[in-house]
Amino acid sequence: MKKLMSMLLAAALIFSLAACSNGDGGSGDGNGDGEGGVKYSQGVTDDKIIIANSAATSGSYAPVGVPFNAGIQAYLDMVNAQGGIDGRTIEFLHIDDEFDPVKGKAALQSFVEDEGVFAIVGHFGTPVVGATIDDLKEYGIPAVYFATGIGQLYAENATTNEEGYNIFPVQPIYTTEGQIMVARGVGTFNATKIGIIYTNDDAGKDMLAGAEAKCQELGIDYQAEQVAAGSADVSAAVTSIKNGGADFIICAAIQATMPTIVKELAAQGNTAPVITTYVNVSSAIPPLVASDIAGKFDVYGNGWVAYDDQEALALYQEWVSKIDESYNMNAYAQTGWIAAHFFCEGLRRIEGQDITWENYMDALENGGYIQNPFGGKVDYANGNRAGTQEMNLSKINPDVEGGWELVDGLQSMDALLAG
Repeated sequence: MKKLMSMLLAAALIFSLAACSNGDGGSGDGNGDGEGGVKYSQGVTDDKIIIANSAATSGSYAPVGVPFNAGIQAYLDMVNAQGGIDGRTIEFLHIDDEFDPVKGKAALQSFVEDEGVFAIVGHFGTPVVGATIDDLKEYGIPAVYFATGIGQLYAENATTNEEGYNIFPVQPIYTTEGQIMVARGVGTFNATKIGIIYTNDDAGKDMLAGAEAKCQELGIDYQAEQVAAGSADVSAAVTSIKNGGADFIICAAIQATMPTIVKELAAQGNTAPVITTYVNVSSAIPPLVASDIAGKFDVYGNGWVAYDDQEALALYQEWVSKIDESYNMNAYAQTGWIAAHFFCEGLRRIEGQDITWENYMDALENGGYIQNPFGGKVDYANGNRAGTQEMNLSKINPDVEGGWELVDGLQSMDALLAG
């Protein structure tokens, strides 16, 4: 189970209609009235709702995109087999964008302007999301779940589409995760000075932004040092952090740079605990650093999923196996299932109401938190577009399967700081 958790945590990395947006929370133009005078936005009929995404389902990212979309389809198959939501089945359109932002922009334009879909669900991959986020805001179309953690998705107190009101991220955003790492340091490790070593790419800078904001909010002393993403020499940054007296260190770096930083910390005699992003909580990381840190300090990593609800896991496996039994334990397919779940929760909240963009987004905004079937709660109230706001904690332990041992369950920032 812990190996499956690690796979799912790592999986998350891979990743004009001016009239459709009124700029104050937004609603799509109605397609007219249906039975009983119910008003619809585009992509809705009396018996159907059409949604879409583009994702890489060919090429090097196909092993991610194909099962991701299968997870979405499996959830919709379950919903449709039960008669849909409010008597409407859900149709899922897809275009293979090959992880190409140019193709992703063209796909989005086609979905909104030509196909007239109701929502974008499971927008996929950092390059495509980064290239189309402004287009999504301009259209004002509801966009639920993004297979990336880029900071462009983050918003506080959004009231207009320009500010991100129509954007509903689910998986962790690096900006939020930076805040959570500080809350962990203070609430769990009693940190008084936090060192932040971050890479000069978007992931590192976004985590830094969140961590700095939380340190300033809490009045916690901190020191930040930048390293180049992929750099083989991070000694100067590590020396500065170590000499600065940090008693808790955030490693705001992904993939190859993170082990380099950890190894250098060990080489320079660091003893302070280190925490890193959920993206690094994969079975590939512990063998790279476990021997270096043994007896010196622990390395911790965030997580955003949990399998406390075994019935939810069994339900997923029942339906995804109808598409491909090999996806029963597939991390990417599970994230697709989560994406479809969040979209459908919004629809369930407006059963019997007009099926408009405005009503749908208002239901996500004001209907209370949504429970991730494999994780914590996400609350979009008050324009909060921060993605997952509850994370658990694991630490490197080469003696357990997958190399990561779960040491604390899902907790919010408030709960961490209160404890």
